[in-house]
Amino acid sequence: MINKKNDLTRVSKKELLPLISASAVLRNYDDFGKLITIAKRKRIPFNKIYEALLQNYLFAGYPSAIISLKQLKKYYPSKRLSKVADMNLYHFRKRGIKNCKKVYGDKSEKLISNIKEFSPDLAEWLILEGYGKVLGREGLSFKERELCVVAVLSVLGFKDQLYSHINGAFRTGASILEIGKVIKNLSLVGRQSIAEFGLRVLKRFERAKGIRQ
Repeated sequence: MINKKNDLTRVSKKELLPLISASAVLRNYDDFGKLITIAKRKRIPFNKIYEALLQNYLFAGYPSAIISLKQLKKYYPSKRLSKVADMNLYHFRKRGIKNCKKVYGDKSEKLISNIKEFSPDLAEWLILEGYGKVLGREGLSFKERELCVVAVLSVLGFKDQLYSHINGAFRTGASILEIGKVIKNLSLVGRQSIAEFGLRVLKRFERAKGIRQ
């Protein structure tokens, strides 16, 4: 693993959140701690780190989110979060539909229809839970959220979902260069093969969109 402290300190401020998210999913808590320390030094707000780790439950499960947020508390012992976000299902649906269209554009209805074929429940949860309740939260821009998701899905090896969220990051303002850098950085906290996998999916996206670097 390439996880030397000096390598991590060269990661730019805007690339830290995806790398923190990835290190949490990998349960690489040595580098996770180093990255949190760097983020504090670079004055990344606690709330942004919290939101990036909280949304991991959607992709890596509750155990991953619980453990990483518990680890985060060690670095911010005085932080208190007592306010619970809006839990209005109507708002979730409204935000979910809007955000799903941000990622999939005019293909969003076809996506929902396809999922309904094998699970109407998951199709509903995709809108309400995924794009409404979780990815629709305040605290991070949608671009920031999508770049974190790209890092996490690269780590988890979900090819089709990664492709979709690369598209989501691109459609919400991330350049191919930014997305590529987020993926390349994964070699700093995990195996090189993780970054290589993510870059292959990114290259497939570039070819499909006719993007030339």
